[in-house]
Amino acid sequence: MKKAINQSTLSLVLNGISIIALVIMAVSLVSYNDANKQLRKAYEDRFNLTYNANRFMNGSAYLTNEVRAFAATGNETHYNNYMNEVNNLKNRDKGVSAMQEIGITDDEQAMINEMSSISNELVPLEETAMRQTKGGQNEIAINYVYGEDYETAITKINALKEEFLQKLNDRTAQTVGNLVNKVDFIKKEMQVWLAIVAILQLFSMIIIRHRILRPVTIIRDQMIEISKGNLSSDFSLEPDTSEIGMLVDSIYTTKHDLKKYINDIDIKLASMANGNMDLEIEDNYQGEFLPIQDAMHKILDSLNNILSKINFTAEKVLSESKRMASGAQTLSTGAERQASAVHKLSSNIQEISRNIDHTSNDANNAKKYSSDGSKQLELCNSKMAELSAAMQEISGSSQQIGGIIKTIEDISYQTNILALNASVEAARAGTAGKGFAVVAGEVQSLANKSAEAAKNISGLISESISLIEQGASLTNSTKLILADVVNNAQQSTNLIGNIAASATQQSQSLRLATQEMEQISEIVQTTAATAEESSMSAQQLYNHSDELKNAIHSFQLRNNYNNIQVL
Repeated sequence: MKKAINQSTLSLVLNGISIIALVIMAVSLVSYNDANKQLRKAYEDRFNLTYNANRFMNGSAYLTNEVRAFAATGNETHYNNYMNEVNNLKNRDKGVSAMQEIGITDDEQAMINEMSSISNELVPLEETAMRQTKGGQNEIAINYVYGEDYETAITKINALKEEFLQKLNDRTAQTVGNLVNKVDFIKKEMQVWLAIVAILQLFSMIIIRHRILRPVTIIRDQMIEISKGNLSSDFSLEPDTSEIGMLVDSIYTTKHDLKKYINDIDIKLASMANGNMDLEIEDNYQGEFLPIQDAMHKILDSLNNILSKINFTAEKVLSESKRMASGAQTLSTGAERQASAVHKLSSNIQEISRNIDHTSNDANNAKKYSSDGSKQLELCNSKMAELSAAMQEISGSSQQIGGIIKTIEDISYQTNILALNASVEAARAGTAGKGFAVVAGEVQSLANKSAEAAKNISGLISESISLIEQGASLTNSTKLILADVVNNAQQSTNLIGNIAASATQQSQSLRLATQEMEQISEIVQTTAATAEESSMSAQQLYNHSDELKNAIHSFQLRNNYNNIQVL
């Protein structure tokens, strides 16, 4: 399996870089906000510094203007404005305090101090000019406020004002420019990191689509094919050491195991369908296939057990039906012999009747014939006893066969129940149990045929039993009649010596005997026909038993089930 980076590791790396970039963006955003605050404060400080610087300078210029206006006009309003500025408004002092509070450099403070010092030096001149103005000496006052010293001081103050304002403006402009550059740098830095995050996310989306979504889609389609039972569909992905690769490897393993299980089940069911029950289920099934393995074990064991019992029962039925057929054949042969003997006896009696007129001369011969007839009747009576015993044995065998047929019906019923259970299990197994359902159907069909054959045999046995009972009844009647005949024959033998004296009576007795012999002949003929029918029925039972035995022998059973016996 080839080496490949795990999707989780790759996603972790990409997401980690994205998170780092986002953290840097967050830090940059905080820095950007802080820089913006500093920039706003720098703008505000620049404005306030400029405003207060102008306030300081305008305050000085205002005092100068008011003192000059008062000196030139003598208007008390200008004097009051001057004093109000000095004593109340104090714009110069407030402007300096505000600038100091905002923050100024040492050079700027030195320039303010220098301007304040020069301004303070002008205060005595201004006070003197205002006193002279109040004293009416306006010319002198004007000379003071417009004099060279005063003008020089004002010029110097204005020069310092210009320099101060320029330095203040340059310094604050530089501070604002630095902050603007810093804000722009942070803004560009944020844009760069945002672009990096966007590129990483785009790359992550491409990686996820190519290495996760596309394989997952292919895996989904493959799982759909597997759910449809198609284990031979094309699968283009190759296994590797990544998570998706391991999933692909598990799908290949699953398909291989499913094919192995299905192939093994198909081979086993095909062999069972062909009648081979001498199979062993390998113990290599796992998971949810273990119940199928156990079910196949139980089905094979049950089929071997049931079929072996059916085989044994079929052999028993075959043996009993063969013996029954043999007995019925013997009965038929005995009945034919009996009919022949009775026919001969009737002919002899008729011959005696025709020669009754010669009784006197042929008394000895008649006695001899009568003695022979008595022996033949005794022999016939003995045969009838044997026939009666044979009929009883046939009746008993028929009852045993009826019990065997009942056993076959029970086996057929149990086989049918087993086949139904197997069909239910095959239905539960779904597509994988179709082949097994076919076998279950064949077993059920065999059970139905066995039940039908047993039913037919049972009908034939019932007919045979009925005919045998009728033959037994006729045999008993014949036995009683033969007993009477034997008794009469014995009496005839005893009376032969007196035949001359009782010829007429003997002739009548012989006529009666002739009539009875005709009746016996009819009964014997009926018995022979019944015996023949019993023989045919027994032969049919034997043929059906042989067919059942041949059908069972079409199944190849396990060795330990070949000699099983039914209890």
